[in-house]
Amino acid sequence: MNQAQAVSRPNAYHTNVRKLSLLALLVLLAGLGYMLVAVNFSNSALVLFSMKIRAPKLIAMLITAFAIGGASIVFQSIINNTIVTPCLLGMNSLYTLIHTAVVFFAGSGSIIAVNANLSFVVDVALMGVVATVIYSYLFQKTNHNVLYVLLIGTVLTSFFSSIQSTLTRVMDPNEYDALLATLVASFSNINSEIIVLCLVLMAAIIFVLRKDLALLDVLTLGKAQSINLGVDYDRSIRRLLLGVTLCIAVATAMVGPISFLGLIIANIARQLLKTYRHTYLILGSALVGMVVLVAGQLVVERVYHYAVPVSVFITVGGGIYFLYLLLANRRV
Repeated sequence: MNQAQAVSRPNAYHTNVRKLSLLALLVLLAGLGYMLVAVNFSNSALVLFSMKIRAPKLIAMLITAFAIGGASIVFQSIINNTIVTPCLLGMNSLYTLIHTAVVFFAGSGSIIAVNANLSFVVDVALMGVVATVIYSYLFQKTNHNVLYVLLIGTVLTSFFSSIQSTLTRVMDPNEYDALLATLVASFSNINSEIIVLCLVLMAAIIFVLRKDLALLDVLTLGKAQSINLGVDYDRSIRRLLLGVTLCIAVATAMVGPISFLGLIIANIARQLLKTYRHTYLILGSALVGMVVLVAGQLVVERVYHYAVPVSVFITVGGGIYFLYLLLANRRV
């Protein structure tokens, strides 16, 4: 038995490496297709113009996929359930509310609203503090019970959306027009001004949380087992939850809220890799997200000619996939 396990471990390792390599190749092909399809190579000026327009979109999609994919895997491990993602608990709605409130109280002409980088920093800071406090308290009081968490998350989503809707109704119409462009998920209208800041923030999150991320394999064993193994469970959970909220804020700030993307890519990565090691799961989820977003945006632009945003396909497909996961888990 031990011999069989010893043989199966290297086999599983090489299998996952091959799958991740294949996903990376698909990302590369999708990225090349997005950058090169329908480009007029006979005119160098048009080629440069096309690259200038497409490159920020591609970078934004890669950052968004990495942020949402990694955050979804970490969040599922924190709550110990594979069908719960940050968007289902209202994190997207919370960010939308915070961004709307900042514009509402500061004004669309204020330096906070006009300066994209400053607006992003303020939104992310508020999101990090508020979300960490709310969801840490929620998990503590519900003892990570998935039914209670989903129920309260649904209520919080409606609550945040209702407040945000109220603010937009009493807002000046001109300020609402300026705000609306940042609240609709679209890779055709990305906030390219904050790409560098997003990259810096993502790198900082990974660097600061590197030790906590390395403990994820242990944290999934449960609180009692983690503490017995010498892990400061509560501190690690709070830090990882803060990282999750910041990643969701980064993705939402760049392209707007995208429901169900995290659910789709995280569960596809788990089913594809079939491992408990979060190093593989996070990378796999990010790569699947990149393939979905880049290939999806390529289809939207070249087949549907921007008539339907990619977020619509993700939302519809994600809703169906969510119902499938619920029914599958119920049968099990």
